[in-house]
Amino acid sequence: MSELVKNAAGRMVPTEVNGVPQTPYQGVGRFQPAGRKASASIARCSDYPANGDKRVGSLREALEKCGLRSGMTISSHHHFRNGDLVMNQVFDACAVMGLQDLVWFPSASFPCHEPAIAHQEAGVIKRVEGSLNGPLGAYASHGHMRGEAVLRSHGGRWQAVQDGEVHIDVAVLAAPTADAFGNATGDRGPSACGSLNFGLVDSLHADKVIVVTDNLVPFPCVPWQIQGNNVDFVVELDKIGDPEKIISGTTVLTRSPDRLLIAELTAKFMRATRFYREGFSMQAGAGGTALAATIFLKDFMKADGVKSRFMRGGSTKYLVEILEEGLTDYILDGQTFDLDGVRSMRENPNHVATSPFTSYNWHGKGNFASLVDFVVLGATEVDVDFNANVVTHSDGLMLHGIGGWQNCLAANVTILPIPSFRDRIPVLVDAVTTLCGPGELIDVVVTERGIAINPRRQDLLDDVAGKGLPIRPLAEIKAEVEGIVGGKPDKPALGDEVVGVVKWVDGTVLDAIRRVPE
Repeated sequence: MSELVKNAAGRMVPTEVNGVPQTPYQGVGRFQPAGRKASASIARCSDYPANGDKRVGSLREALEKCGLRSGMTISSHHHFRNGDLVMNQVFDACAVMGLQDLVWFPSASFPCHEPAIAHQEAGVIKRVEGSLNGPLGAYASHGHMRGEAVLRSHGGRWQAVQDGEVHIDVAVLAAPTADAFGNATGDRGPSACGSLNFGLVDSLHADKVIVVTDNLVPFPCVPWQIQGNNVDFVVELDKIGDPEKIISGTTVLTRSPDRLLIAELTAKFMRATRFYREGFSMQAGAGGTALAATIFLKDFMKADGVKSRFMRGGSTKYLVEILEEGLTDYILDGQTFDLDGVRSMRENPNHVATSPFTSYNWHGKGNFASLVDFVVLGATEVDVDFNANVVTHSDGLMLHGIGGWQNCLAANVTILPIPSFRDRIPVLVDAVTTLCGPGELIDVVVTERGIAINPRRQDLLDDVAGKGLPIRPLAEIKAEVEGIVGGKPDKPALGDEVVGVVKWVDGTVLDAIRRVPE
């Protein structure tokens, strides 16, 4: 195991991960990148069919023509979320080809990818470098994966590829509609899922790119989100994804009275600040409480005659309603969380697909995240210093991905509407199990027992003073909850072995994740 050192957040992190030297987290905005962007190898038009038809007969044929070999890195996007029907077939083909020790680099994995565990057991897949949801997260948490899991935000993934930290040998991009040249889009076709832009960096930087579709159309496929000029082969399958499962259970509006109270308090807080004004902007997560807060805010906007300039997505039907009712000019959408969002992206030119490069990449010439006024996000734990955790539970298991959560912390006002406890386990703790977001970037925590404002944000404290909101110190709310549930929760009994790391948005190591005994 590599040496462990204390980083700027006070966390003990490894100086080497999967054999690659690492830079410990140095503080927000402290790490200075250097060098040139990485890129794919130069290709020749003469190596491709003059008629533009890049179709091959099967996934295996495409992988073989790409020269995929044992030990290489294969990537994929997650826009189908729990409805993906492609990557399990890809690894089945890799097994038949006799490949071993592949590194899978998805933008996220989901419970539907549980068959990848059998491929890890058989040696086909060596490790997964991407967000781990459900069974794959538990598998890695218990120390079964060969190598460390590397958890990155959506922007951090783009940064890692762009900066050359991760080299993609073969990218497999599922596309609901494509032409034989490789132009592809996600907003139409029988398996339409909305945006494909989390796969855009793969198409730009991978050595070889395969587009997989179940809806081939004559050239040109427009609008294209993936350009055929970056694609090597096209494969047709009967079905690539279940669009009904892009929802993955996260975009269900809460019915809990406590959660609805949290959502209402969140909207009232936003309304009480200087950032709520004509032309403001907002991004909300896909959790039930964040969705409810969006609905409450929409009602306030109508009552106050206030219009937003843009809303950031993941889009849902609730954001679509705001757009269609004329309460915002644009939805700038990185991924689509339900079928109303898919329809809107297809039909409304003001519903614009964006990528992590424009939205989240910290090694670029600015990004959209810092232009957002309010961001409303979730968390599994928050501590008294406003540090937050989104990837592990109180038992230490990796069961969630980071997504764009870290990147969104750059908004003018970052709000975490969370219950004070779940299943009688406090969400407010002395120190988070896994650090995913530094407390200096988290401004407000809203619970059913009151609203806590980070003392660093005196401007927000001034804004809401005397406006009837239940403003309380975070430590006071935490103490009250501990009195209700019978004390502080026991810390998880974690082993010494590092089974994963959390990267910060700049590629430095923010925290280490340790093995959970079975």
